[in-house]
Amino acid sequence: MSSSRYPDYLEFAYRTARAAGEAILPYFRMALDVEDKGGARGYDPVTVADRAAEAVIRAEIARVHPDHGIRGEEHGWQKGTSRYTWVIDPIDGTRSFILGQMHWATLIALHDGERVVAGVAHQPYVGESFVATAGGRSEWRRVGMHRTLRTRRCPGVAEAVLACTDPKMFETPDERAAFDRVANAARFTRWGGDCYAYCLLAMGLIDIVVEASLHAYDVQALIPIVESAGGAITTWTGAPCDEGGSVVACGDRTLLPSVLARLEGKGA
Repeated sequence: MSSSRYPDYLEFAYRTARAAGEAILPYFRMALDVEDKGGARGYDPVTVADRAAEAVIRAEIARVHPDHGIRGEEHGWQKGTSRYTWVIDPIDGTRSFILGQMHWATLIALHDGERVVAGVAHQPYVGESFVATAGGRSEWRRVGMHRTLRTRRCPGVAEAVLACTDPKMFETPDERAAFDRVANAARFTRWGGDCYAYCLLAMGLIDIVVEASLHAYDVQALIPIVESAGGAITTWTGAPCDEGGSVVACGDRTLLPSVLARLEGKGA
């Protein structure tokens, strides 16, 4: 894919995320039936709003880019005839959504077969979006307003604000111990946030995010938002995190080696 097409794909994703938001909002802060699709894997809620939003996104992709694949949380992976795949989470942060809290968003990413080239996180109730292309600009948008996002400098883990969605996402004692090695060294830790933690990192308000048990649709849209704002986002071993798993993001890229070392048990 030519990088000259990235802005066009980004604007398509932005418009589509806003359309999904219109399908979601009638259900927000309303009494909803909540289905648990997690089973033995643990509680994993889904609502009619999740499914309605993904249906809107899939229909728009099929209309405008019928040869592209679609990989969504609720309706699975539909392979396309081209190399491009849209990776979508209609509501990232469904637990927050069903509680009437606001740390949730629609995530849409475009993967070109090698990397994520565009990502959007849109929160319709607040009316704000975080958008970026690979190698381009990371931006915050609200109707009539635009702002370039930049991460902030953080000289060391001791000065860092650390965020993580839920301690239960660490499935083994070793994973939790790895997180604790970072948390015990950080200035302070805040729980909660889902995708918003990464967006606020890109905005320069959070320094480190350490999480585990993520899926591709949880993280792909956030990769260009973080990286184009000046941050770094990888697995705990420093590899690309397109497929999720154990993920770490640092607003100041120079922090990443020390955070990875602590996760591995080698940090001091």
